[in-house]
Parts: sequence; C-alpha cells; structure tokens
Amino acid sequence: MRASGILMPVFSLPGPFGIGTLGREAYTFVDFLAQAKQTYWQILPIGPTGYGDSPYQSFSAFAGNPYFIDFRLLAEDGLLLPEELPSSQPVGRIDYGALYRERPPILQKAADRLLAAPTPEYETFCTEQSFWLEDYALFMAIKAEQKQAGLADWPDDLRCREPEALSAARQRLAGPVGYFKAVQFFFYRQWKSLKAYANENGIRLVGDIPIYVSPDSSDLWTHPELFQTDGRVHLTQVAGCPPDAFAADGQLWGNPLYDWPRHEAEHFSWWKRRMKHATSIYDVVRIDHFRGFESYYSIPASNKTAAGGHWVKGPDRAFIDAMHEALGEGGIIAEDLGYLTPEVKAMLAASGYPGMKIMQFAFDSRESGNYLPYTYTRNSVVYTGTHDNVTTEGWRQNASPEDVAYACRYLRCEPEDLTDAMICACLASVSDMAVIPLADWLHLGPEARINTPSTSGSNWQWRLTKPLSVDLSRHIAALTVLYDRSPAAAE
Repeated sequence: MRASGILMPVFSLPGPFGIGTLGREAYTFVDFLAQAKQTYWQILPIGPTGYGDSPYQSFSAFAGNPYFIDFRLLAEDGLLLPEELPSSQPVGRIDYGALYRERPPILQKAADRLLAAPTPEYETFCTEQSFWLEDYALFMAIKAEQKQAGLADWPDDLRCREPEALSAARQRLAGPVGYFKAVQFFFYRQWKSLKAYANENGIRLVGDIPIYVSPDSSDLWTHPELFQTDGRVHLTQVAGCPPDAFAADGQLWGNPLYDWPRHEAEHFSWWKRRMKHATSIYDVVRIDHFRGFESYYSIPASNKTAAGGHWVKGPDRAFIDAMHEALGEGGIIAEDLGYLTPEVKAMLAASGYPGMKIMQFAFDSRESGNYLPYTYTRNSVVYTGTHDNVTTEGWRQNASPEDVAYACRYLRCEPEDLTDAMICACLASVSDMAVIPLADWLHLGPEARINTPSTSGSNWQWRLTKPLSVDLSRHIAALTVLYDRSPAAAE
C-alpha cells in the first residue's frame, strides 16, 4: 500500500532533560503523526552511544540508550522521588558531556530501589534477554572500572576473556553489573509501552540498525571469532567507504569487519538473533549499508584514511536466504545508497526488500547515480534526504547555482519553493513509501542537520525547540490524502 512517514530521531524530541526521551513528548509526537495521517515514524539507532556520540557506534547491537529513559516515568513507577528529578532545562542542542556526568547518579538511585526488591517483570526480562544482557552488563562494568578505556586497551586477560579474569570480574563488579541490567530494564519497559501506544494509534515504528558493530562493543568482546581479528581481539581490517566526489579520502569508519565464512558455517546464527531482536522491537527495520552484504570495502586497521582499501566479496545470496528463513520476506528496508554494482542490484532484487531513493541526489551533480523520480519503482522508499544529508532548505542554500536551477526546472518551481516541491515530488512518486525528515516539513536550514559524514564534534545534537502546530499536522494530512498515502485511503 502507499504510505508515508516522518523521520525524527528520539534524541531530537523536545523535553526537559537535555535530550529527547521516551516520555510524554514521544507520545505527543505519536499523536501528531496520527493527526497528520502518517503511517510510519522512522528513527535512528537507539543503542547506547559511544565514539563521537554516534548512534552508529554503539556499545551493543542489542542494548538501549540510557539517555532515552524518562525520569518522570521512573517517578511514576515509584523508582525515583519527586525531589530526585533534575530541574527542567531549556530545550537546546544536546550536550553529551553533561548527560554523561549527570544521568548515571539519578539512574543509580532508581536501580538501587529496583534491585532491593526485584519484580517478577524484571526477572522475566533478565531471563528473556540473557543471550546478550549478561555480557553487555559485564562489559560496561569492566569498561567503567577501566576508566572508560576502549576494548583494544583493556588488560590482555580481560580483553581476551580468560576464564579466571572473567570469574573474578563478575564477583568484583556484581554491583555495577546489576546497575547496567536494571538500566536496560528501564529502557525496554518504556520502549515497549511507547511502541504499544504508537501501534494502537496506527503508527508503525521504523528502526535503523548499522550493518557493523562498534570496535568498542560487547558484541566484538563476546564473539571475536565472528570478526576479522588477530586472535587477541585486535582488528586486522576495518570498514569504510572508498574515496568519491563527497569525500576525497573516503570514509574510515573503523568498525570490525565480519568473518563471513565463519558466519556462514554457523548458518548466520548471530545475525538471525540480531534481526529477530530488531524485528521484535520495531515494526520495520532499515539495515544501514546493505550493499556490504554483497561486497565490502576492507581497509587495513593501521591506515589513517580510507584510501588504499579494497573490495572483498561478502556472503551475498547466502545471507539473504538465511534472513528469509529466519524472518520471512518482509519488514526490511535496504539502505542501498553508494557505489552500486550489478551484483548489488541483483542481490537487492533477490531479497525482495525495498531500496532507498533520495530526492536531493537526483539534482546533485556530484552524484553519479540516477535518482530522478521517473526511475523509481513501487518497491522503494523515497526521502527528500536522510540524517546524513543537509536539510532540503540547506541544500537549496548551499548547492551550486546550476544544481538548484536544474532542480527548479525539473520540479517547475521557484527556488524559494524548492523544499515544498521536493516534498511533493516524493509524495507523488510511485514509491510505496515516502519518508520526509521533520526538519524539511518545518523548512529548517543547515542548523537542523543531524549528521555530516566524516566529521565529528557537532553531529547528533539537533533538537526540536518549538511545539508542532495543528496547522502543520493539517497541512501534512492534506498532502498525504492528496497523494493517496493516508491510512484511510488504504482501507
């Protein structure tokens, strides 16, 4: 069916605690989506953020972000006293350093109350999530003990999980381990409630998972045999993207690369667990850098840039077959942007998953692919731009005059109307699903950009500072009906 949604990270929600949370503002946004006749709320990864505060560099592929836990909900559950809630802060850009300092002492009080009298719900959570929770909690406890040192810099016996060292750590760090487990319970309890509310109101949650895990993660620590390491949990090759028109040195992500023959020998059991978990907490899952399953760019771990890497064949159809076996054939969006070969296109076709179309790319002379709307297929998801793009208004302001003029000729609009024209072109397209970033609906400029790839220091900080108006929800709803994307139109 034709449908549409809005891209809005959880961290970008307004609220009094310095970052968006799973509290009342999230529920208010669900109400807004329903009033705007949307079907989907697309978010960014919700794991604990690591290097560069990036949601794509998480300490775990399974854990939730403690920053998203809403203190008011903990108080309603009797786990915090009213006077223990921090004072309200004005809504502004996210200060991750302040969150890192100020949140744990408050969460510790709630955890202490829970652990003093564990509930059956908590015990059930720990049992059901034991396949990742125990190792994650121990990883975080050791990391704290090591003054937040990265996994590569841990003492050999702990990094390499020598049995005696692990046994001693479990005893020595029993308190912190309990804290990290309790915090995950808080997150998932609040997430489950929010998802239920969204679904009850006709809104489906589109999650986002990075193809790779972080080099500083419980995933690498727990299963180093599944990655390209030297046998001592040191990386030999890392992930990235080759140089292109957008990045002269390419993108050096630094993530561990998978040992795909090992995964295939184990029938992709780790990936099946990961995807079953993802599809249990989201209604639809977007897999970032999907083309990496066909072939991936491998960079020596000692390199300082992505130049000098090379392409290596990935698992291709064997991975797709394993996912179909575990999950069926729907519920996945393949992020297929970047360098696409005929082999990648064939793999995507075999998967049956919709790929992505970016309207900004259609008019960007640096983009070698053809993203003009007439090339779209029904089985696709179209965006004005993603979290990695500048806002459409920002694109209009900063793109070359020739590119802007071309877009205006194609879309039959004046430059000042270009954002609206791109939104309408997305909604009018043949793509079954259209997703518009909230910042584009608000006509915000470069200040609302979420991420600039290959940079650090000012990413993942944008937040919505003003309430969303009824007029905006009505405007979105009217266009959604006009282009036959409203839930009512599908019934």
